[in-house]
Amino acid sequence: MKIGILGTGSVGQALAGRLAGLGHEVVIGTRDVAASLARTEPDGRGNPAIGGWIKNNPAVRLVTFAEAAAFSDGIIIHAMNGYAAIDSLKMAGEANLNGKILLDITNPLDFSKGFPPSLFVSNTDSLGEQIQAAFPALKVVKSLNTMSNPVMINPKAIAGDHSVFMSGNDADAKAAVAGLLKSFGWDDRNIIDLGDISTARGTEQILPIWVRLYGKLQTPMFNFNVNVAG
Repeated sequence: MKIGILGTGSVGQALAGRLAGLGHEVVIGTRDVAASLARTEPDGRGNPAIGGWIKNNPAVRLVTFAEAAAFSDGIIIHAMNGYAAIDSLKMAGEANLNGKILLDITNPLDFSKGFPPSLFVSNTDSLGEQIQAAFPALKVVKSLNTMSNPVMINPKAIAGDHSVFMSGNDADAKAAVAGLLKSFGWDDRNIIDLGDISTARGTEQILPIWVRLYGKLQTPMFNFNVNVAG
């Protein structure tokens, strides 16, 4: 499968490496390829800069947002900062997006008042819904946004059952995303289809408690598990 990833941060890098390792052809999209390649120093958290990461992962190419979206033959992964979500898709171009599946991992985190962040959209709307409304011919599936990237790509890193959620309007698109999740190691019983894209309101609002758990536990290696009686 040819997969385009929008976003050069640690989430995009983790997914690109995992997908390339599974045999997919992968590109990562960015606003400015030359500027991104020039960034080689790790960030304040020790995450690799995309320029250095690309040099160490020659199977993955760095291209523009539009080139990444056009490259995809079915699934585009959206791993952007929430504030840049809509703009990045506009730069990708509707013609390159229409009819394709967007696995949307973005969250509407607002760090304008420091840490912990709040949400810049919640309760009566979600970022997933806003993306779907802005690009009606795109099949948006919100998933993987309630955990850290090491858990996204390797659920077995945490012992026992734990859950990953999906929200989206298109049943076939969700089935395709579920297939990708299973290739990462997610078991069917732990993939929970919440319903249409409006249910992304719930998963995006998990982030405030996730952030506080991270602060308490001092590790991102945890996840939520939904147990059903009987």
